[in-house]
Amino acid sequence: MATKKTKSAVDELALATPMDTREFRKTNEAIGFRVVEGSLTLLSRKVFNVMIYHAQEMKLPGLNAPIDTPAAKKYFWIPLIELARDAAYDSKDTRNLKDLLEKMQDIKLLMENERQWTSERLVSSVTLVNPEGLNGNSGQVWFGYAFPPEVHELVMAPSTFTRLSIVYQSSLKSGSALALYEICRRYATNPSKVTFIQSVEHWYGIITGNSISTDAPPVYKYFKRDVLKPAIAEVNALTDISVELVEHKKGRRIEKLQFRVEFNKQPQLEFPAPPVVDSELMERIMKFGLSKGTACDILAVHKDDIIRMAITRVESRAASKNMSPLGAPAGYFRWALQDLVRNPPSTAMALAKPSPTAKAAGPSVMDKFLAARSQEALAVYREIEDKERKDIFDRFKEQSQNKTLKLDRGIESVMVRSLFSHWYAKELWGEPSASALARYIEQFLPEN
Repeated sequence: MATKKTKSAVDELALATPMDTREFRKTNEAIGFRVVEGSLTLLSRKVFNVMIYHAQEMKLPGLNAPIDTPAAKKYFWIPLIELARDAAYDSKDTRNLKDLLEKMQDIKLLMENERQWTSERLVSSVTLVNPEGLNGNSGQVWFGYAFPPEVHELVMAPSTFTRLSIVYQSSLKSGSALALYEICRRYATNPSKVTFIQSVEHWYGIITGNSISTDAPPVYKYFKRDVLKPAIAEVNALTDISVELVEHKKGRRIEKLQFRVEFNKQPQLEFPAPPVVDSELMERIMKFGLSKGTACDILAVHKDDIIRMAITRVESRAASKNMSPLGAPAGYFRWALQDLVRNPPSTAMALAKPSPTAKAAGPSVMDKFLAARSQEALAVYREIEDKERKDIFDRFKEQSQNKTLKLDRGIESVMVRSLFSHWYAKELWGEPSASALARYIEQFLPEN
């Protein structure tokens, strides 16, 4: 006799209400939290919002408690499968869920106003309970959670708040887009239709969710290219608002930013987003030295086939015996991913076909190939963590043959940048080979 199959989180997700109109109230103080330790990833933002929604629906802790203990009365309780549905998370992967929840307890917030300064954790306590046994195949797993005092008050009694939709927060695919949406949605009903003006550093912290005490923002043009533009495009495509970046300059330097916000006529999504966690891919990404939260965000933003191709590039480069050891696989992976997004394998970069005169006077194919390699090497270098970047540049200084070159300014110097990029390209990929040159010609140069 066939046994009845239980519904998986994916099945439940597919059966979710097509027009999900559920909303929650998020206090404006909780929108754009200032993180001083840890980091807010896409999944931690989604899970936290789901926790807010259900806590506000229940109003009091202790309801639906699956076990009768004094401590259980202090938790908010929801079935784990509801967390999976609302946060687009695969509930079967409880190991990764536990790790995510523990990381959320490591996030320290700084809350400050004219009357009060508070350092608080995002979540104080989390628990999973199955009255029939956590390791068994029967019963229902319940998720219990509690907020620290200040966060609890912000969640349960918001004085000024913004209404946010469960369906939109579930559909967004990057943590930066979700953060930007929450911030800008707050100003969509404001008569000015613009957000506050703040420094680039301030926006970098609250949009990326990185710690403001340890993570310095990158050069603005890279922050704009890699974070702001993709986040704006995602918000405009998937939500009920349209966002436009407004830059404020001091001289030629962009120092402050704000965003212009308008409601759009985008209809609600007909289907919720699919789960964003692929355990096998996530483990392969983490082998390069990236954290689980970062790996989850990458899986949420990029297509699986692009990720697999980027992984293959890194693994092939690391396995090469003709090149120096790959010292920063995480940075190399980030570069490979961005390169594949900018230059999909199915398309080629259309370079203008030079005239016969230009061919005679211009750079050779080898010159173009070496220049392209150097630019790619710089892109890899900029994706590497600060410590690894310093080690690599120190190695360059030790091997530099030009004793008159001033290296103190690093790659800010045009001459140093040129020499370093050629050197680092050789470190990454070895001497130019005939096969590499042939691939370059096939991919990037137009046919005669």
